[in-house]
Amino acid sequence: MKFSHLTAAVAVALLTAMPASAETRVTYKSAKSTSSYYQMAVQIAEAMGKASDGEISVTIEESQGSVQNVMEVRARGGDYVFTTPPVLVKLAQGGKAMFEGKGDPAFDDIRALFPIPSLTMHFVMSEASGATTFDDLKGKTILLGKGSFGAREGEKYLGLFGVQDDVTIADVELSNAVPALKNGQIDGFVTAGSWPAPNVVEAAASTGVRVVSLSDAQIAETKRTKLVIPAGTYAGQDEDIVTTSLPVVAFTTTKMDDDTAYQLTKTYWEQKATMTASAKWWGGVDADLMANITGKIHPGALRYYEEAGFEITDDQK
Repeated sequence: MKFSHLTAAVAVALLTAMPASAETRVTYKSAKSTSSYYQMAVQIAEAMGKASDGEISVTIEESQGSVQNVMEVRARGGDYVFTTPPVLVKLAQGGKAMFEGKGDPAFDDIRALFPIPSLTMHFVMSEASGATTFDDLKGKTILLGKGSFGAREGEKYLGLFGVQDDVTIADVELSNAVPALKNGQIDGFVTAGSWPAPNVVEAAASTGVRVVSLSDAQIAETKRTKLVIPAGTYAGQDEDIVTTSLPVVAFTTTKMDDDTAYQLTKTYWEQKATMTASAKWWGGVDADLMANITGKIHPGALRYYEEAGFEITDDQK
């Protein structure tokens, strides 16, 4: 009986010491379910699960915005991955702007994993409008949308480039931009998202549009990152589009263990080609976007980047 009890005790101890499962569970908080960034999150989750033979399980959570994603760091654990522009992480760590009076030591523990497609500004004008520059927007009716980054940024640019008082802002939802353009209700619309942008693809194919380029001087005024959309991205687009972007990065915190961060980052880059085959917006992600990470990279992710030969700055280490 004593031997039997001893054997049972050893067995229990061994079972307790063994992991319940080799599966790594991650929660990925992205954006609203209707956005392209939510679709990206779904693609990342599928790619992670497939490439790891189910060892990495990613659960997608809908978000109301990047600020919320950052704020939730305070209450989340080591399985939390979220997307946000790096500038918001910097503001959170400094307790500035929308984070004023809401500072928390947890913000200092935020670390980058990998860049994802940037929020890219598109000033889309119908061919019938004849507009190819910001000065040409004078006298035109433009749809900005409401409450989004693109709407706020679009309004800012109209003011910066001196055409705000000469433009009529349409009271139409951005979701109706393409039909409104087709029926002549508007001359153009402003949208921000990954490129190729689905609504711009639709407008270019069905109506014919021109996406307005910015000069280097105008880009400098916006204080945003320059981005070039290659010629041929949209129907009828024979030249590169020079515009601005707001970088977006997938982050976690130092609570995540190094092996998980390493595996997530390695799998992301190795599956990017497969994801690009099903969604062209991944084609705009390459090693050059690493420069958009202005904060520190998670040690586990850093291990992958050093193995893969990525150029990493001292500030990112």
